[in-house]
Amino acid sequence: MYSYEDRIRAVKLYIKLGKRTGATIRQLGFPTKNSLKSWHAEYERCLDLPRGYENSKSKYSPARREKAVEHYLEYGRNIAATIKALGYPARDSLRAWIYEMHPELHTPVVSRSDGLARPPAVKQAAVIALCTRKESAKALAQKLGVCRPTLYNWKNQLLGPEVPPSMKCRLEPSSSPEREELQRQLESLQLDVRRLQLEHDLLRRANELIKKETGINRQVLTNREKTLLADALRHRYSLLELLDALGLARSSYFYHRARMQVAEKYTEVRRAMADIFERNHRCYGYRRMRASLSRQRVRLSEKVVQRLMKQECLVVAKPKRRRYGSYLGEISPAPENLLNRDFTALAPNEKWLTDISEFQIPAGKVYLSPMIDCFDGKVISWSIGTRPDAELVNTMLDAAIETVASNDKRPVVHSDRGAHYRWPGWLSRIADAKLIRSMSRKGCSPDNAACEGFFGRLKTELFYPRNWQSTSIEQFIQALDSYIRWYNENRIKISLGALSPIEYRESLGLAA
Repeated sequence: MYSYEDRIRAVKLYIKLGKRTGATIRQLGFPTKNSLKSWHAEYERCLDLPRGYENSKSKYSPARREKAVEHYLEYGRNIAATIKALGYPARDSLRAWIYEMHPELHTPVVSRSDGLARPPAVKQAAVIALCTRKESAKALAQKLGVCRPTLYNWKNQLLGPEVPPSMKCRLEPSSSPEREELQRQLESLQLDVRRLQLEHDLLRRANELIKKETGINRQVLTNREKTLLADALRHRYSLLELLDALGLARSSYFYHRARMQVAEKYTEVRRAMADIFERNHRCYGYRRMRASLSRQRVRLSEKVVQRLMKQECLVVAKPKRRRYGSYLGEISPAPENLLNRDFTALAPNEKWLTDISEFQIPAGKVYLSPMIDCFDGKVISWSIGTRPDAELVNTMLDAAIETVASNDKRPVVHSDRGAHYRWPGWLSRIADAKLIRSMSRKGCSPDNAACEGFFGRLKTELFYPRNWQSTSIEQFIQALDSYIRWYNENRIKISLGALSPIEYRESLGLAA
């Protein structure tokens, strides 16, 4: 029991927290939700709480009791409807009030009125009537003056518990031994026919549902497969027959049936995942898939997303492993490696990376020259052509310089030691824009790993999974250009908080 101080403190805190029951109980550690609400109702009614608990018997006045009983009698004698309409009392209390005011409504159930043992002949006749009945067992028990469980106990004593409570053919009370023997043979044949029919149906349904060939072994089937078969044949056979034929425990059946019903709740999620996977070049793993679902207000754990993707065969293409190779040639002096593999930037346009990648398709070769910002991985500019010449890199550099022409930022442009970045046209453009050059060490591609990583993702997500056999050069260039635009605008990155590069800049208030 709680003291007056504890109760009044709980009510005042409940009001202070905006009548939030859970928050009040978590802060105080007491009481229950119903107790807190009843205290608050009493406080609002009397502006105070009683110093001691009232007797529960005086909780409802005689007038309220009479009103509840009158409602029960007037509206169909339904206890649940009365409680729902009035809001009080409990079932046991209402039942007690009814029996107190109207004793004639209380009809106690008695199992036997005379207390005498029934003779065997009476029991035998009762069991025959039970097995051949056309009415309910309860009505038959009332005619015989016994309760329903007693009737079934007599049946189990005379025939055994394995005999069904009712039979299709009517038993004759008086029959000859030959007739009884024929009757037993008929019943045995009927049971054999039903058992064989059940086995035949199990084999047929197993072949249809779980693609098992005829002649299946029950020991080979999993419990989940047995549950599928049982559900498919429940309209023809009883559950007891099916579980016995399949060798499946009742608890296992209901367990797997509940699991299958739970799996159906992810139907819409599976469709959404397949749509996300296809719209994003089939390159989203479970982390980015989970982030994309969160943007659609679908909250799932990583393990659930992994399991659903595995079941739906949403498998991301793995990158092809290549042996590392380096070029040891050197044609002219090169600037220092200013980045020194530090590809982090605190603001846009601090560090730029560039390189050239080749794509060989049946129609010919295509070359891509991008400029990548280390701040968020955005592709600042890019050019696509069929020849890796000076025009390819120079047009890309001109487009990148236009993005910083309106401000004073002069980024570091890092590249490998290729000849494209030592030609006069490239050097003059760098000098006019007052950009800072930086180059990797000779034959060391890891010095430009961030740019190489972009090429690896592009080829893994776009180039390798597709068949470009019937694709022309123009179609491939269009697909490559479309991918880079999608990469900047829609492809989310977990390191950016599940945002694309452009969305990330917009969230920071920066110009995209």
